[in-house]
Amino acid sequence: MQRDIRKRKLRSPPRLTSGLKSSGLRPDDGANAIANNYGPYPDHAWPTAEECRAIRDDLLALHGFPKEFAKYRRRRQMNGVLCGVKSEPLDEDVKDECEGDHESVLDGLVHTVLSQNTTDANSQRAFATLKSIFPTWEEVLAAESRCVEDAIRCGGLAPTKAACIKNILSCLLEKKGKLCLEYLKDLSVDQVKAELSHIKGIGPKTVACVLMFNLQHDDFPVDTHVLEISKRIGWVPPGANSNKAYLHLNRRIPNELKFDLNCLLFTHGKLCPKCSKRKENSRKKESHAIDCPLLKYCKASNQDADYGSS
Repeated sequence: MQRDIRKRKLRSPPRLTSGLKSSGLRPDDGANAIANNYGPYPDHAWPTAEECRAIRDDLLALHGFPKEFAKYRRRRQMNGVLCGVKSEPLDEDVKDECEGDHESVLDGLVHTVLSQNTTDANSQRAFATLKSIFPTWEEVLAAESRCVEDAIRCGGLAPTKAACIKNILSCLLEKKGKLCLEYLKDLSVDQVKAELSHIKGIGPKTVACVLMFNLQHDDFPVDTHVLEISKRIGWVPPGANSNKAYLHLNRRIPNELKFDLNCLLFTHGKLCPKCSKRKENSRKKESHAIDCPLLKYCKASNQDADYGSS
């Protein structure tokens, strides 16, 4: 009898605190739930909303908002999605530019696949070449794999990425009867994750990028740059992997800060040698090395004692 009681106790889910109950929040409420009693790191109290905002402001002052993500930010603004920084009203020229940008959700998904393990310039060129050779996704699906590989070869990992793209298209055609992902715009975050995650080759980071950039949801992708910085400033434990960091950060970071903060951390990770794993490039980027605004946060967190001296 006592063994049965112990088993039932071990299998019981963790009890929510009264603070979480009184707030009306549920564990699936994401970053709105700042209570730290669930998720992969329930006892890890960072980041705080105040620190997220401070780092966003510091990086914005250093870099400005990254131009490569500006069109997505304007699109969010046009659709009434709140951003962490107050924006001026869009003038007619900007509205026309946004309305003339017809990147589909499927375009965004394929573009994200092509961006893996390569530079922005190479992934942009690979996508442009693919679209110029095969103007429609139907043509990509019908083409021989070797031809698709040749079109995207400049982006690296051509056989793997070509197989992933063709698998996306074949799965979509089989399930929906047409090569279009616009229906995802009518689904919730959890529904989008369920739709995309079952496709071979589509991981959590790719899904999160589509959610944030193409569907204007408040999500926080974790790539190598974001993960490295998050470890260094103590936002996640040193042993965290990208999946656990994604779950933790999406629960801690306020929704209205996610988009700007993610774009800025990604950009800073590429430009600042102190925040990058690629230490060999530090001499080429000395202009960013001197005034890294994240040094003070790293020292405060005591997560990486040699960060300021690397």
